[in-house]
Amino acid sequence: MTHPEPSRPLREEVAANRTPEHDVDPLFLNRWSPRAMTGASLAESEYLPLFEAARWAPSSRNSQPWRFAYAERGDDEWETFLGFVNDHNRRWAADAAVLAVLCSETTDAKGRTLSAHTFDAGAAWENLALEGTRRGLVVHPMGGFDRDAAANALDVPADYDVEVMIAIGERAPPETLPDDLRGGETPNGRKPLSEIVTRGGF
Repeated sequence: MTHPEPSRPLREEVAANRTPEHDVDPLFLNRWSPRAMTGASLAESEYLPLFEAARWAPSSRNSQPWRFAYAERGDDEWETFLGFVNDHNRRWAADAAVLAVLCSETTDAKGRTLSAHTFDAGAAWENLALEGTRRGLVVHPMGGFDRDAAANALDVPADYDVEVMIAIGERAPPETLPDDLRGGETPNGRKPLSEIVTRGGF
């Protein structure tokens, strides 16, 4: 029986807040969702690999229903994307280098319903998030945004659902956040395995 070697160590702030019940790659624990970002731009070579990772996610019937629309800080569309974000999230998301909207296609080319489209888009998001973690970037998903405004402004087709927004940026110290957000700028824990996995029935 082989025992895989960790590809990277647990980061100090993660090790202080998270303890796995079984041996898994530290990448999974190192992934969390900070908010503090520097406001600096990123080169395409720094953030496009995140979308490349998303590209290789698994999907039902290999339908690959995910679509990402994004704006980089400085783009003409930046203020449009930032305008989708609700007031609470805009306080920190305004410091991102990239804002993306993830959508999923609900039907295939033959008009058949893609019942797993949201599940598949979630797999693409996770790939993106893990690659961002590997590179030391902030990758933070947001549900607090105007989906209808995003759909209209981005010309999202009727057979796509707007799923989530994602802020990507360079990490900054927690002290750069508004006072009321600083306390939550630590990796959180998870339910014990016994609460989410059962042998046999539910």
